[in-house]
Amino acid sequence: MSSHHIVREKQEPALLVLGLNNFSEELLGQLLEWSPTVITTPLVAEQINIYEIKIDIIIADEIDESLQSDVKLIPQGNSTLVEAALNYLIENEYKAVNIVADDVTLDDFMPFADKINLVIFSGDRKIYAVNPGFSKWKPAGEFIRILSLYLNLQTSGLAAKGSNEFITTHDGFISLNFDEDFLFISEDV
Repeated sequence: MSSHHIVREKQEPALLVLGLNNFSEELLGQLLEWSPTVITTPLVAEQINIYEIKIDIIIADEIDESLQSDVKLIPQGNSTLVEAALNYLIENEYKAVNIVADDVTLDDFMPFADKINLVIFSGDRKIYAVNPGFSKWKPAGEFIRILSLYLNLQTSGLAAKGSNEFITTHDGFISLNFDEDFLFISEDV
């Protein structure tokens, strides 16, 4: 990155870290490359401190001030951690968020998929929502898993390999068409 490149606040996706178990330190470094707003929980904040990563926001009703200085607090209240964080990002006009989580329950993210661009990293998987008519260039032999229920799925560039699992048939564009507003899919990182 050249020294005169300016990254405007909220131009890059925020980074919501809900868990770091089984997550590559190298991939975490790539997600932090453009200095995103880092949001986490008190429990995960302790793990993040080990990596000397600056935390911007912690989701909790109260925090341990000894963790880091200048950390903003988002009260969790009666919300889930995911709801509190994503509501904050949407209210503050963030367009996208990368989420690192140990366990993913898609129902937690469904209400937000049409409000903010979500990319969820869990272990060796990258999960994101796509709209009907989605297409993407992929090399041959890569797996795509459809994680949502769907009606009238039509694909190109993909061969079924089992229930909701597909493999790219050749280098080139794949596409997905379906009747829902969006589907969550996953691919290997």
